[in-house]
Amino acid sequence: MPLTQVFGERVLYDNPWVRLVQVEIEPPDGHRFWHHVVRLQTVSTAIVVDDAGEHVLLMRRHRFATSQIGWDAPGGIVGSGESTQAAAVRETIEETGWRPRGEGRPVAGFQPMPGMVDTPHEVFVFHGAEQIGEPTDAEEEALIEWVPLARIAGLIRTREVLGSGTLVGLLAVLAGLDAEA
Repeated sequence: MPLTQVFGERVLYDNPWVRLVQVEIEPPDGHRFWHHVVRLQTVSTAIVVDDAGEHVLLMRRHRFATSQIGWDAPGGIVGSGESTQAAAVRETIEETGWRPRGEGRPVAGFQPMPGMVDTPHEVFVFHGAEQIGEPTDAEEEALIEWVPLARIAGLIRTREVLGSGTLVGLLAVLAGLDAEA
């Protein structure tokens, strides 16, 4: 398979959350040009299923960037030196006040838009959680609910599930990818 050749990269904008670069490339057709790429940090998402296996912990919130209200699972940027699983647990506690129990099962690793955006995503499924307090991340304020898994397909169909990590994780649960092998 022919590969796109990369000749260099220049930074157009950079801060702790977003880096916009131009990459000089030559696709297999031989046409060399500068292509824009957005580089973001690694993101980790937690899909938390209750002990009975009937509900999932989600947050209904407004996402200003897309002007949407819908359901998201807890998740966020992985901290420096932090594992993706530890980030999923930390984000769940901060955003919901619930601490997942046990080890999370990794169900997916993906890039949501690999043609223009570089942002690795990891998704973990946890079974069981305990409420240890109130959410501490005021910027992520949301309505927190244990949503019946039986409703998830309908929420996906009506486009009420917002984030790619949430969507991929919920589909993994519905497909049984979180079950022990």
